[in-house]
Amino acid sequence: MAVLTDRLIKLADLTFHYCEAGDPTAPPLVLLHALGLEAHNWDAITLMLAERYHVFALDQRGHGKSSRTEQYSFEAMRDDLKAFVDALSIGSFTLIGHSMGGSVAFIFAERWPERIARLVVEDTPPPFILSTELAGRFSDPPDEPPQPVSYDWRLVKPIIRQLRSPDPAWWEKLTTISAPTLLIGGGSTSHVPQEKLLEVAELVPDCRLVTIEGAGHNVHRKSQEAYMNCLRDFLF
Repeated sequence: MAVLTDRLIKLADLTFHYCEAGDPTAPPLVLLHALGLEAHNWDAITLMLAERYHVFALDQRGHGKSSRTEQYSFEAMRDDLKAFVDALSIGSFTLIGHSMGGSVAFIFAERWPERIARLVVEDTPPPFILSTELAGRFSDPPDEPPQPVSYDWRLVKPIIRQLRSPDPAWWEKLTTISAPTLLIGGGSTSHVPQEKLLEVAELVPDCRLVTIEGAGHNVHRKSQEAYMNCLRDFLF
């Protein structure tokens, strides 16, 4: 039975926490969590995947036990991932991302397609030009959180601003993703426009879209068994 181990690693001037499980000789796989969550949000998935993979679930900057900093952006998190896999001498690997972590996964796979063996993204497209209706949901947050949070509140404003004004290249470069890709949508109960997931599936050359109706945005927690079955079908 796989064992989950908590570890710390220093990358440049920041310290990152991650969870590790699985046989070190197995193919590597990295998990990226959503905004406001952390590596341990993946624990059940990490242990399941460790049956076949050497799994690393990363606390992204500003989250969990990883460093807080003055700089937050999707690109910074993408570059953190690059530094992380380089520091661990991981070459090609499977990458799974949820929500914010999924956006980071997309832009990593666009920037370094040769590093990704397989890509799984949970219920998110890359940030896209918002309709007037959706834009109203992404106003700047207050400077202080309305209630205590477990992550660095300072990261929310820059991430929301990138959601409001995304880099058009994030969509334009979807066609450069070369890895087999699985996109898992949460269906009509998700706040994410599911038609955008279909657009992504049509742009990424080798992409399969699976919708787990009723799962909502947090698919791997709300419909865990169905989510695990999707991963087994795609990755095992």
